[in-house]
Amino acid sequence: MLTVVVLTFVVVSFGVLVFLPFSYSLQVQGKLLQPSLIPNSCNEICGKLHVPFPFYVNTTCVSISSAFHLTCSNSSTLLIKFGSESYQVLEFFQDGLLVDFPGTSLCRQYNDLNSFGNNFSGKYHFGVSVDNVIGLYDCEDSSLCKADCETVDLPGCDGSSGGSLGCCYPLSDHSIWHVGQGFSVFSQFGCRGFSSWAVLRGSNSGKRGVKLEWAIPRNSSKKVCARNADMINATSIEDGVRCVCQDGYDGDGFTNGSGCLQSCIKNGQEAYGNDCYIKGHDQRKIVIIAGILGPVLIVASLVALLYLLKRPIKPEMPDTEQAYYHNVSIRKACRPRLFSHHELEEATSGFEESRKLMQGTNGTMFAGVLGDGSHVAIHKLKCENERDIIQVLAQIEVLSAVVHRNMACLIGCCIDSAYTPLVVYDYPANGTLEEHLHQSKGQRYGLDWYTRLSIATETACVVAFLHYENSPPIFHHNLKSNCIFLDDDFSVKIAGFCLVNSNFNHDSQLHKNRECFRLCKNDVYDMGVVLLEIISGSNRLDSPTLALQKIKDGKIEEIVDPLLCYHEQPYHCQEQILTIADLSTRCMLFGADGKLGMIDVARELVHITKENLDGGVMRGPALEETFSNSSLLQMISMSPDSMNVS
Repeated sequence: MLTVVVLTFVVVSFGVLVFLPFSYSLQVQGKLLQPSLIPNSCNEICGKLHVPFPFYVNTTCVSISSAFHLTCSNSSTLLIKFGSESYQVLEFFQDGLLVDFPGTSLCRQYNDLNSFGNNFSGKYHFGVSVDNVIGLYDCEDSSLCKADCETVDLPGCDGSSGGSLGCCYPLSDHSIWHVGQGFSVFSQFGCRGFSSWAVLRGSNSGKRGVKLEWAIPRNSSKKVCARNADMINATSIEDGVRCVCQDGYDGDGFTNGSGCLQSCIKNGQEAYGNDCYIKGHDQRKIVIIAGILGPVLIVASLVALLYLLKRPIKPEMPDTEQAYYHNVSIRKACRPRLFSHHELEEATSGFEESRKLMQGTNGTMFAGVLGDGSHVAIHKLKCENERDIIQVLAQIEVLSAVVHRNMACLIGCCIDSAYTPLVVYDYPANGTLEEHLHQSKGQRYGLDWYTRLSIATETACVVAFLHYENSPPIFHHNLKSNCIFLDDDFSVKIAGFCLVNSNFNHDSQLHKNRECFRLCKNDVYDMGVVLLEIISGSNRLDSPTLALQKIKDGKIEEIVDPLLCYHEQPYHCQEQILTIADLSTRCMLFGADGKLGMIDVARELVHITKENLDGGVMRGPALEETFSNSSLLQMISMSPDSMNVS
């Protein structure tokens, strides 16, 4: 057995050397960039702005429509014309552009409500984006004012520098203003003027101006999208579409534009296309080095093999199975990094109580900061015997091999302490779902409904992926809101897996099957509790049973998080909250007897979330690209190749 292991090591090591150029290329390609605005083929610049496709200044540049023609005034000011009025372009976005108010002065507080009228109705190429938050002046109807705007930073002369913001109204509210309307609709409520800020997704600060979404008509979009690009629906433009590059590619997505180029990071800088691949002469150098080192490695391995074969076996050596896990699994599972107990103790200030993220039946999770400044979550597990430790190491090995964009990266482990192994996860700066729902760290504002729905969908999908796309299946068995980490754009990262299950080592295969079934049911039930917590927000409910009774009695509004303002939500959002409450109920009632699987929960959540996107009302973090670039099956299975974006 030992001979086979060492010979396998020799072959694999030699293979690594030979195929190093190929693996390096994959590694570089794996570090994907967020979409950026690549200038158009003419590489036009006006002042500080690069002009992206399909916009253009020079009429000789290829574009899609004359509607995207711009004028560069005095080589510094970029203007776009709608009707008889010209608007200054302040900034470009992937889905639109920010324009200044017409005839604006340096510090003009409010503007004419008719300055953005029929030309922005969403029937042609441009429409007013729902990402705008507007300030209304001198309105007779005070019900227009929205309290949630108080959490948005709106800089400039409009309120923060001596002025006063009369009434704050987010266009995404849809209670008065609807997609396709101009700002003149507010005149019927006695408003005399307006100002506007673009508040981008995932941000709580505004950029002064009006964000206009752009698109091209669907009936004129045949073969307009480049290879490796998908077509997505516009939000505020009727039958409008845009081209968006798939994951791993960057560009404008259009055939006549820059297309979609391979995206990577090379030498610490972003690179595209052929620059992502190793040059031919570099490959030859690596092959030559591999040819030299290969024979040396083989000889050294043979010497090591002879030494190991002649080494006497100590009498206290554990049995074959334990020896395998002690000598092989530890190195494989903890290949990223093997920590010392002292190092992790320092990172958590001696596992201080204030650093505690989660207390579970199988251990406690703490937040920590390593010596290099990186934030980590350290799961301190409880093991009763050596067999439990072996099982933990085996589970770590399995989890380390799973690559998924919604799983927290398992970056290492520690086995210094007897029966207290430590598992180290990457810990995103945005904390846990529990902290945001309970506002335990004094957050200024709560999660909106669309963000909560996105978090629920991603959580169900990654757990379904672990259940159905792995053999044997992987169960979390400890799914709680404090195990759901959130990164900067509120994308889910699952951690805190229960790695100790004393019943699962039974010799009977029938027993293992029954235990597998039980763990699956536990995850579905736990998912139901998480869904309920997403709706209720706080942990004031004594038990899920009380919440279920409220749902059964039709008193859903009594358990909905006050921060969601249930009665002020649009009708479709109220319907979604009721649907999720029903799904939560079924998870807790029917998940326990196996009538409802995690794949069923994921399908329902994906369907609800995708309906939001198709209806043009979704403002959740990056879900539009997720669904436009993935089929329903891909979304549920979450293929690492298609979903890995760093």
